[in-house]
Amino acid sequence: MTTQVEYWRWTESRYTNPEVDWRKASTITAGIDVGSVSSKAAVMADNEILAYGLMRTGSNSPDSALNAINRAIEGTGLTMKDIKFIVGTGYGRINIPFAGKAITEIACHARGANYIWGPVVRTILDMGGQDCKAIHCDEKGKVTAFLMNDKCAAGTGRGMEVFADLLQVPITQVGEMSLQVDKEPPPVSSTCVVFAKSEGIGLLRQGWSKNMVLAAYCSAMAHRVVTLLERIGMEKEFVLTGGISKNIGVVSRLEKELGIQAVPLPKDQKFDPQLAGAIGGALFARDLLAKSRKAF
Repeated sequence: MTTQVEYWRWTESRYTNPEVDWRKASTITAGIDVGSVSSKAAVMADNEILAYGLMRTGSNSPDSALNAINRAIEGTGLTMKDIKFIVGTGYGRINIPFAGKAITEIACHARGANYIWGPVVRTILDMGGQDCKAIHCDEKGKVTAFLMNDKCAAGTGRGMEVFADLLQVPITQVGEMSLQVDKEPPPVSSTCVVFAKSEGIGLLRQGWSKNMVLAAYCSAMAHRVVTLLERIGMEKEFVLTGGISKNIGVVSRLEKELGIQAVPLPKDQKFDPQLAGAIGGALFARDLLAKSRKAF
């Protein structure tokens, strides 16, 4: 019996920071970002990342949130009772019953990006599973302006999944393969992923290689995001978050069209661009916990 290959499936992961002893921490908080494609949980001990879990979002937001936090604390000795405050964010934030508060992913991504990259960050591009967001923030990670693309899968993780399945290419290889072309093809013209898929099928029938079709789609995604950034006003110190930020085919084309390189991630294993929202949630949870303690 042959096993069906799930070309669309993103890589799941978890991490525990070996340098942090949570038993010595005065405050343990968590942020859970339930997105349309992936669910992320980040646990912080005081001001340090203790652990995170990144998993596929299922059909049920509460279960997806619980699976992500359980994955994060796996092997740490922590239990849910040790986490003093949890903030929910993302697409399914209002359906996390054990979260003390729900905060928008826009606010959480800005706060998380400020923590990961530092106060220099002014523009954040979050390329997620169902939408893209261009966010401006101040030196403290507070949102000052934002724009979202329209409700369409093109230019998002969902759209990339469709093309990975169509071409039977593992989604983790899409970016690299899209750059393996002798000449950059024109981008697909359709802004709707359904029509873009049909256009891709047509290009394959014309004799285009998979690499060429992927290049055309990644180019279209990059251009669509550039348009969003131009509408909000681009600032030089910008960073990329979300799953598509790991796609070098989209990112390199985006940077080329902008004429600006994104600030690179710190060379530290505990940071992941998909974790920005969850980290921001954990930081908000820390502040809310401190506020509640002062009230008594």
